[in-house]
Amino acid sequence: MTLRLCGAAVAGMVVGINRDIHNKPIGMRTLGLVALGSAIVILSGSVYQDLHFSQDAVSRVVQGILTGLGFLGAGAILHGRDEMRVHGLTTAATVWIAAGLGVTAGLGAWFITIAGTLITLFMLTFGKRIEDWLVSIFGENKSADEDD
Repeated sequence: MTLRLCGAAVAGMVVGINRDIHNKPIGMRTLGLVALGSAIVILSGSVYQDLHFSQDAVSRVVQGILTGLGFLGAGAILHGRDEMRVHGLTTAATVWIAAGLGVTAGLGAWFITIAGTLITLFMLTFGKRIEDWLVSIFGENKSADEDD
């Protein structure tokens, strides 16, 4: 499971590096968090389906939570006056991933919850430094600032 969670995070981060190099408003940390959140939800739904709820019921609950949290996350995204600066994307992704972690904890998927939390904290703590370093090597500074 750790390999799957890390693999999802790395895949999202790789796509995010591409976005950073091309001066897009969504970067490595944001897409890494989104991919990690997706893996957390998928793993919790597939591994822990034998609980008291049917798989269909758990799936509907998870879909409802993530849809609702998507709207909350969208409220955290702000456009700057120049319309080229976007703020709050990482916050929106963190809100969404927190929902995924809540789902895993609610299902009693403690390993996924702990591993997902640690990977998320790593990405939020060190992701910006790694992102800036990679952009300085491979691309220009991005025009949008996704820091919160």
